[in-house]
Amino acid sequence: MDARYVFAVRFRLDPTVSGLSLEPQEFETRLSRRADLPGEDGWLFFRDNLWRGDIGDEGYFRDLTSDALGVPVTSVDYRAFETDEEYYDALKDEIGANLTEFKTDSVSEVISKYLGSSVEVEY
Repeated sequence: MDARYVFAVRFRLDPTVSGLSLEPQEFETRLSRRADLPGEDGWLFFRDNLWRGDIGDEGYFRDLTSDALGVPVTSVDYRAFETDEEYYDALKDEIGANLTEFKTDSVSEVISKYLGSSVEVEY
């Protein structure tokens, strides 16, 4: 089983040595975060950080990303949840077993509420 959250990250590099300069100073890259297995610690990352296919608290998430990368991050945008079919089926099963935690009536509603239309399943 395999799944990952994918983000577009813009960061800035500011030389600390006098006389050095960069052009450009800002860069964009793709950041992937491995998704924890359904039911294991951390599996609710999507619930805690995403809303309708976007980052829920952009400032907080930008600060976390900056700390993780060790550079000033200027923006982070959620792009996709990439998964294989086995992981996606296990995720839906785990969501279904915990519907009351999501305050909703269906698995598809949970997926739409948090991941939006950003799920990409590799068959």
